[in-house]
Amino acid sequence: MPKYNSLNMPDTPSSSFHTNMISPGVLGVKIIGRLDSMSTGNIWRETKLEIDRTSPKRVIVDASGIEYCDGSGIGYLFGLRHRQQKGGGDLEIRGLQAEFQQLLDLFDPSEFEEIQAIKPKSIGFAEKIGRATCQICEHAYALIEFLGEAGAALVQALLNPRQVRWKDAFLVAETAGVNALPVIGLVGFLMGLIMAFQAAIPMRQFGAEIYVANLVGLSMVRELGPLMTAVVLAGRSGSSFAAELGTMKINEEIDALITMGLDPVQFLVVTRVLAAVIMTPLLTLFADLIGVMGGSIVLLSMGYSLSSYFNQMVSMVDYMDLLGGLFKSIVFGFMVAGIGCLRGLQTEIGASAVGDSTTRAVVGGIVLIVVADGIFSVVYYYLGI
Repeated sequence: MPKYNSLNMPDTPSSSFHTNMISPGVLGVKIIGRLDSMSTGNIWRETKLEIDRTSPKRVIVDASGIEYCDGSGIGYLFGLRHRQQKGGGDLEIRGLQAEFQQLLDLFDPSEFEEIQAIKPKSIGFAEKIGRATCQICEHAYALIEFLGEAGAALVQALLNPRQVRWKDAFLVAETAGVNALPVIGLVGFLMGLIMAFQAAIPMRQFGAEIYVANLVGLSMVRELGPLMTAVVLAGRSGSSFAAELGTMKINEEIDALITMGLDPVQFLVVTRVLAAVIMTPLLTLFADLIGVMGGSIVLLSMGYSLSSYFNQMVSMVDYMDLLGGLFKSIVFGFMVAGIGCLRGLQTEIGASAVGDSTTRAVVGGIVLIVVADGIFSVVYYYLGI
């Protein structure tokens, strides 16, 4: 009687296997009994060794004695056929029961062929430049189209205030504006302080330290205040907008809004753009004030009075400088919120999709701010502002 192990399975499979050379180049394989998971491993190893030793062009398997065949047995027969076809040989199976043959016929040998790697076609330098140019043009077109759509939706919302979800707008204004006051104040203070120190050193040689007030006032109000505030918002709020909408896109919440007949731009984008447009000028005013205060510390340390500093600054900075900076901040806020929402709605499927959208929103927002600031500088120069 056969011995049984702890799994109540016989230690030696109830099957027999032997091979013989029927004729030159023809190997005969005969299997009797069970072709299951207990016996297939040994049978496959012995068959492989015999084929490697004799290298037959044809293998004939006598399967008439197989009483039972499970998935591992079918895998053995299929693997043997695939090995022969791969080596340019042939396999013939004789006497296999119909029920086992049906299982074997379920597998298509063509589906197990090795896929040949296709070598990528080399791309010339000119073609790379052309593709990059086309990609930049496509992104620019999508950005202009989306900003136009967001601008139209914003104007429509302002003409019909009841359509605006003001609770969400105030919440976004709090997170994107009020919560940004500490970092805006810190950056603005250090900006004014450092700029005043750097300017005071050369001006001191000519006894013109008082004109540091002119430099700090004009630079903060006209240029650095709006620019620095917009860059901070691009890294803080623009990335937040992209991450929020990107997560909603992956979770198919955007598709659900479209299915319910709600416009994602009107429902999600308008509140964020409106909050950014309102809060960016206020943050810019705060940054201007803190930056001017930072510059005053330098002149106070040089012996000038606080009234002299502010009188000198007020005599140089007028309302046109302030309004010009605030107008730039409004445009910057619109761009930051718009490109953040656009990148969020463009989020693709994947584990890193939200991170990619966030990165693209920050980088795109900063680049767009710098380009727009350069355009403003040229326009203000020719307008005499």
